[in-house]
Formats: sequence, structure tokens, C-alpha cells
Amino acid sequence: MLFGLDGVEVSLIIVFLCLFGGILSGFPVAFAIGGAGIISFGIIAALDSSGILTHLAVDESSAAFKELAEAGIRESSITKFRYPDLPTVVEPLLQGGWETAMTRNLSFIVNRMNERVFAGASIETLLAVLMFVMMGITLERSKIANDLLTTMARVFGPLPGGLAVSVVVVGAFLAASTGIVGATVVTMGLLSLPTMLRNNYSPELATGVIAASGTLGQIIPPSIVIVLLGTLAGDLYAAAQEARALEAGCTDALTFLGESAVVSVGTLFQAAILPGIMLAFLYAAYAFGYAMLNPHKAPAVTFADKTGEVITRREGLLWFLAVPVGLIFGAIMLGQINIIGNQSTVVSSYSDASESAVLRTNVSDQCKASIISLHGQEKWDLAVTQQAEIDADGGATASVRLSDEEIDASRAAKVAAAAPLGKGIAIGFLMMGLILTTARGVSPSADMRPLLIGGAGVVLGLLTDALLISPLTSPGISFLLLIPSLVLTLYGAKIGAARLGKNELIRVVFPPLVLIVAVLGSILGGITNPTPAAALGAGGAIMLAAFRKLQEEGGTGKPILVATFSVLLLILVGVNFDLRVSRSNVPVEDWIAYFVAQGAYYVAVGGILYACWVLFRTKVLGVVVRETAKVTSMVFTILIGSQLLNLVVISFGGEEYIQQFLRSFDNETKVFLIVMLVLFFMGFVLDFLEIIYIVVPIVGPVIYGGTMDPKWVTIMIAVNLQTSFLTPPFGFALFYLRGVAPSSVTTGHIYRGIVPFVLIQVAGLALLWWVPQVVTIIPNLLK
Repeated sequence: MLFGLDGVEVSLIIVFLCLFGGILSGFPVAFAIGGAGIISFGIIAALDSSGILTHLAVDESSAAFKELAEAGIRESSITKFRYPDLPTVVEPLLQGGWETAMTRNLSFIVNRMNERVFAGASIETLLAVLMFVMMGITLERSKIANDLLTTMARVFGPLPGGLAVSVVVVGAFLAASTGIVGATVVTMGLLSLPTMLRNNYSPELATGVIAASGTLGQIIPPSIVIVLLGTLAGDLYAAAQEARALEAGCTDALTFLGESAVVSVGTLFQAAILPGIMLAFLYAAYAFGYAMLNPHKAPAVTFADKTGEVITRREGLLWFLAVPVGLIFGAIMLGQINIIGNQSTVVSSYSDASESAVLRTNVSDQCKASIISLHGQEKWDLAVTQQAEIDADGGATASVRLSDEEIDASRAAKVAAAAPLGKGIAIGFLMMGLILTTARGVSPSADMRPLLIGGAGVVLGLLTDALLISPLTSPGISFLLLIPSLVLTLYGAKIGAARLGKNELIRVVFPPLVLIVAVLGSILGGITNPTPAAALGAGGAIMLAAFRKLQEEGGTGKPILVATFSVLLLILVGVNFDLRVSRSNVPVEDWIAYFVAQGAYYVAVGGILYACWVLFRTKVLGVVVRETAKVTSMVFTILIGSQLLNLVVISFGGEEYIQQFLRSFDNETKVFLIVMLVLFFMGFVLDFLEIIYIVVPIVGPVIYGGTMDPKWVTIMIAVNLQTSFLTPPFGFALFYLRGVAPSSVTTGHIYRGIVPFVLIQVAGLALLWWVPQVVTIIPNLLK
């Protein structure tokens, strides 16, 4: 015993002192973490070899221990935290000596690197980090953020506190495109802080709203924090629930829970949407309320160089609110009554397997008792009844191959039940209709005839689909029938798009908004996982940045536009035609679609290469690549160093010691509160990367091993870290802002300005605690 402390406790103190010392030493954090692991292990090994560090373990051979075990208490629960009076024995800290511990660590580090960095299942998800970083840095370096801020300032500036509201809106945009807190805070500080101070804004409000809005990247998807947390949370939740099931006497988590113990990054993105929007709304509401109470500290600002046609309030409400909402709501209602719906005639060649009971009932008595305790007697009785009915019918039936007659009957039933309007065609014409109506709103005095022609094309297309196109009509014939309506609609949409392009707000906001919607929509809609979506975002950001550079030079961006439409054409052809030309019998229309898709693919690739050339020529691409490599290298180096530090903690039993301490409370709510408090204070001195890779793997088996929803747990951790990064005097966001703020803005201004937003964060955390449905409602709806 050293200073009256257990050897494990002393070793934990040594590890954390080495870690904090390495971080404060000025060395890059990525290397300081790995170095802290090596140095702390050397110190602990030396003290262990000299006999200074020892560990007091529960004596498992004692009568008191055997008595508790015979009473039915699990041996893993018999710890000195729960039973401090149990007899103990003195054991060496490093079992087998430091040589054995080091050999074991070396073998573990190789396995962990293989699993989590080089070739494991999570490596594909981690690749999304690289491309999300590239997406954000590209948008930042191409000054698209500057355009967004200028435009939003013109829109909200005439309102009290309008500049602060515009900062929140742009902060949410940048959060959804970068996910990097430091980059967002620095960018917003450089762009908006001088403007706000020039317009007599309070330094406290200006700095507070910039720092708070910059941290939205922690929570608003596609947040890098959530990507990294998600890769760990999935593994921790699955392993913790498997261990929980075994302790309950069941064979696996599926038997015990009645569902698979799975949580994905895409699901966490869904869970993070409402909390992110909620926090942004609260920030903006505070800024507006502050301006109403203190108008001289957040005055309205009118920009003289506002462009565009004057639009009355009545016209704005009609064309920008009433008509779009009516069209979208009408389409949804038609879908509810099966006028718009799926017209697919694809049927399975196999019958459906019979449904199983809601719970597995063929389990041991111990597992049965645990399942009833978890799910309730009513659900267990329902499962028993369902299983009895299944057994009475001869047991569960497997899927069998259907005969040709059964397949034809199934297809005929689908055709008879098909909606008159296909979902894809209806959505396409709805989008065209929204372009036409919005164009009418931005140019009320312009000639309406082109828009009316486009509207007539929309109506003609829907009528053609309803009257001439059936579910059995081939894609080629359907396209030929729709050509007249498409010509009329595209003519009107082209004129409408040109008018929309003249509106500054739409011209600046629409492209990045479409990119963000495409990236998040593909993830949230279940179309793809985060990695391909991140690649789409990176490619789209490169093309968007190149288009802006070409406009700055007075050149044409037509190659970029053509490449963009080629991507859309590629998607449409791939969805509507069967491009598998290796089939034995390929229709002519599928051959035509195949060559069209090939051409669109090469045009799209050519457009991306041209965009890269434009950015290279304008000296943007090199900066983007260097910054992306720097950030990504830091992330993966921290990942490697943190794995080494974790293994050091495991080698002397530190991880098990902490977990036993947390489990000794026998109340998962209390345990989670303790963990949240520890994470909050650690956020003062550690960045989110270190916390995710060092702390979360240690406490994860405990907080993910109970009854709490893993989505809710993960989002609470992310919002908690966001709060920590804002809290004076150590909040990281405050230091980022201090580095770019002018000398007239003092540290006191920043600290006083951020306090209301910290209180908003705490209120947001409390709301998520009391109303967890804010986190879970969207994933449950999209399941």
C-alpha cells in the first residue's frame, strides 16, 4: 500500500498525471497520449517490481465469500465496493510480472489495431470521417460560408438581434457540413464578429452566440463526434448486452431482449436531428429575446445593397408558404389514400417464413425469470400463447419456392392493388412544381406564361401516368409516353430555375442546402450508410466550390452543371431500368439505358476531375488536401495512442476496478449521472477525441449494459461534451474564439457572454433527460 491507497488506485493516478502532463507539455496531443501510456507503464512496472505497489483482492477462498456465492449472488458482483468487510489477500499488481504484462499488451495492441484501425468492421465507418472532414474544409476554404453569412445577415438583419440569429442559422449550416467545432468557431469568429461589433452589438452577445453556434457541430449530423462515438457505441452495446444476457441465465442478447443488440451510426444521426435543431432554436430565441429587452445592444441592421425584386408580405406568404405546404401536404394525403404509391410488380420467388413469437420461450428457468422481470408477465404470456399456436399448426414453417402459377397470382394481386400514380413520377413532378411556384414568388412581375406551360406539363404528366401507364408498362414505354409532358415541364422549370438563380438568398443557400439534404437524406432514408454518403458530400462540395470559383472569375460553370445533371440522370436510370446486361435476354430499352448510364457516368467523373483542376488552379485543392490529411491523421493517431493507453489501464486491472466501482451503486441512473459529471469535467482538459477513445471504452460496458436506450445514452454524451466545451474557464470553444477575436474583445467579455448559452445547454440536457422521446422519436418512426 502506498499513501494508504490500493495499487490500482495509485496506478490510475499515475496514468492520468502522465496523460495531463503530456497534454500540457506542448507536444501534439496525438503523440502525448501514446507517450503517456508508455511512460506510465514504465513507472508502474518499476514500482510493482520493487514491491511498492500491491493490490488488495477479495479472498475467494474465504468462508464469507463462499457463503455469499451459495446464497445465489453472482461472483462477479462480490466486490469489496459492495462488501467492504470481506477478507482480502495481497496480490501483485501486474500478474506474472511486468514482462508478461508487456508481452500481453503488445499482442493486444496488434489485435486492436487490426480490428479498429486497419482491417476491422468499423474501418469503413471511420473512412466517413475523412470525407466529412474534406467536405467541411472544402466549403470553408471556398468562402461559401462567407456568402452564407452575408446573405443571412441581409435576411435577418432588419430584425432585432438579426445578426445574432443569422450567426445561429449559418452555424447550423456549417455544423451540418463540417462537424468540426474548432473550424466552425474560428470561421464564424473571423467572418461575423467584426461585423457585429461594427454595428454596435454587445461583445458579450456577439462572442456568446458565435461560440455556442460553433459547437453545434458536436450534435447536428453529420457530426464527426457522432461518427466516432457510433463506431464505439455499437461494439460496446452489443458486448455489454451479451454479458447482461449471460448473467441473466440466457444464451444470448436476442433471447433476453427479444431483439438484436444493434446501434448504428445512421441510427444515431436520426436520433441527433431533433436535439440539434432544438438547441439551435433555443440559441436563436435567446438572441431575439435579448435584443427585444436590450435593443441598443443588438440593433436591427439594414444593408443598402440588397438586391432582388420587392415581394409583398401577401405574395411571400402565398408562394413561399401556403402553396408549397399545400402541394406537399396534398401529395402526402394522396399517398395515404393509395392514389400515389408503389407500382412495383416484383414478387419473391419464395413464400414468407412464418412469424415467430414475440419472445423465445424455450429457455431455462433462470432465463425465463429474467425475461419476465425485464418484459413483464403479460408479454411473456403472449409469447407463450403465440408459440403454442405455432406448435399446434405444425411448428414454424420455412420459406419454400413458389410455383409459376403462385408467382403469377402474387404478381396479379400486386397489380390490382397498385396505386394509379407511381411514387417516383409523382415526386419528380412535385419537385418541378415546387420550382415553378417558387419562381413565381421570387419574380411576381415577370411573364407567367413559361411557368404556366410548365404547370400544364406537370398536370399532363400526372394524367399520363394515371391513364396510360400501368404497373406492367415497361420503363422505356413509360418514358416515351411522358416525353410531351417532360418537354413542357422542363421548359417551364428551366425558365423558373433561371429566375431563382437571380434571387440572392436562393442562389447562395440552395446549393449547400441540397448537398446537405442529399447526404443526410441518403443516410436517414436508409438508402446507404454514412461512408458512401460522405463520399457524395465530398464530391458535391468539390463541385460546388469549383462552380463558385468559376463564377468569381467570370467564367461559365456549365461543365459543373452538366456533371451534376449527369449524376441525377445516372440515379434515375439506375432506379428505373435493369442494367444487368449479363442476363440471357436483355430488352432493347435496357441496352439503351445501359449505354446512357455509362455515358452519364463518364460525364460525371469528367466533371469531378474538371472541378478538381479548377480548385488546383485556384490554389484551393492543395490547402484542402493538406488540411484534410492533417485532421484525419490526428484522428487516427489519437485512436492508436488511446488504444495503447487503454491497454496499460487494463494491464493492472484499472478498467475492471472502475467498472466494479460504478456497478456497486446498483442504480443505473445514478451511475449514468456520475459518468456524465466525470465526462463534463474531463471536457475541460481533454478534447472530444481523447474522451471518446480513452474514457468511453472504460465506462461503456457499464452505461451500455443496462436498460437505457443506447441512442439516448450516446446523444446525451454528445450534448454533455458540447456543454463542457462551452463552460468557462476551460471550454475549448472559448479558446478557439479568443484566438481570432480582436483586442477590443476581452476574455471577460467571452466568459460573460457564454454563460446564458451554457444555461441553455443545461436546460437542453435536462429536457432530453426528462423527455427522451426527443431523441428516440425519429429513429422509431423511420425504423
